[in-house]
Amino acid sequence: MANRAGGDSSVMQIMRPAQMCPVSMTSGPRTRRGGNVAPPTDRPAHSQITLTREDLERTFRLKHGNLVRAGWAPRMQRAFDYFNPDDYYEALVAKLIQPGMRWLDVGCGRKIFPSNPRLAQIVAGRCGLLMGVDPSDTLDDNRYVHRKVKQPIEDFSSDEPFDVVTLRMVAEHIAEPRKALASLSRATRPGSRVVVYTVNKWAPVSIAARLIPFRFHHRLKTLVWKVEKRDTFRVVYRMNTRRRLMNVLRAAGFQERYFVRLDDCRASGRFRRLRYVELCCRLLLRHCGLRYPESCLLAVYERR
Repeated sequence: MANRAGGDSSVMQIMRPAQMCPVSMTSGPRTRRGGNVAPPTDRPAHSQITLTREDLERTFRLKHGNLVRAGWAPRMQRAFDYFNPDDYYEALVAKLIQPGMRWLDVGCGRKIFPSNPRLAQIVAGRCGLLMGVDPSDTLDDNRYVHRKVKQPIEDFSSDEPFDVVTLRMVAEHIAEPRKALASLSRATRPGSRVVVYTVNKWAPVSIAARLIPFRFHHRLKTLVWKVEKRDTFRVVYRMNTRRRLMNVLRAAGFQERYFVRLDDCRASGRFRRLRYVELCCRLLLRHCGLRYPESCLLAVYERR
């Protein structure tokens, strides 16, 4: 991905986010040429959250800046009118976090938004408190969180409730969902929101991860994404379908306010031609009315 950031106008718009309106994102405008702003399925019965194309464009511009100077990957992404799952998650969190809010980032590791450090700095500076909870030593390297708690979320407790809780690529690692959600229930109050961004249990990459022994995971990830060994963790996939998420969160006192499956065309990683083929396949499947098989889940749950 490119490393240049967007202009000042984009920064100021993100620093002063618009208020949410009670309209489901999935009932919003559709895009042409395979854009994934508003997938036609997954319509929650009740929703108070909306994510617009403008929100996604703003986040994308802040991340990549001028496309003329950006790398081939973001240029190709825009040529196919495609926003990846990270774009959605970053735009959603940037919109949810209002000035002065208390934000709990679960399993944050070294970075809040690994692909968008400038947005991480802006949003972290906006909230009243950003607390990172993670048992991994990678938390020591996180320069955006205001307070660090190095322990599993199952053991976490707080004297004051948080307004927003985020779990970015964490749900697939939680071995005891009910215990973890009970902890989040204690750390929130009525009206607080929990954002879950995770992989789909039935996506091809997730299925392969269950079949391939863990000792080979890092080698395979390095070939595609160039990750560090300390960022590879065991997966259990006990909260990685919509039904399972709804069940465990409802039992903990939360109700779904937003849900979407997001096409994930990043399996081709650093390989330009493969990325082009992957985006073409996605476009063809969507024109045929079929889902792209590789996907992530993004959902928001509100404490009752």
